[in-house]
Amino acid sequence: MNTNDTRPRLVLASASPARLRTLTAAGLTAEVVVSGVDESTVDDPRPDVYCLTLARLKAQAVAARRSGQLVLGCDSVLAFDGAILGKPVDAADAVRRWRAMRGRSGVLHTGHCLVEAVSGKLAEEVAATTVYFADVTDAEIDAYVATGEPLVVAGAFMIDGLGGAFVERVDGDPGTVIGLSLPLLRRLLARLGVRLTDLWR
Repeated sequence: MNTNDTRPRLVLASASPARLRTLTAAGLTAEVVVSGVDESTVDDPRPDVYCLTLARLKAQAVAARRSGQLVLGCDSVLAFDGAILGKPVDAADAVRRWRAMRGRSGVLHTGHCLVEAVSGKLAEEVAATTVYFADVTDAEIDAYVATGEPLVVAGAFMIDGLGGAFVERVDGDPGTVIGLSLPLLRRLLARLGVRLTDLWR
């Protein structure tokens, strides 16, 4: 492992515990700095553009306050029935979504933007993964929503939590659905001249 203390440090411009867990499990240490970006300022009907714009805004907002670091911004949305679904507004909204999604599929888009704080250089890309939902019952939906888990994530589900039992399969990188694609992060780092392996603890 690289013991060079001068290597760039990674900053995660996201409050998502799942994203931080993903980085930690991959041997990467990241400092969490929440961007404070008002997501309601972005309005675009294209899910890939929408999530990438927010990821860029978050990364740039944090990069402007840091120096000598790599800042990663991410944002996820579910494209379903022609709509962009972020976090549910309340429990009733989560129940309505699940009743519509069960037995069907949607595409989870996660925008990634990596900014080099000193130079302002950035590399960005969107990952998309198709999610196939189980044909769950009303009782299962009610029980899941009652846990509170669906209320804090885009699309109203987590595959790395209680909701994993309600997802039949995914076509694409499961990390995209969790909120951070490690293969994509590796490519973004390479575009900025950094090897992911040099960031291993």
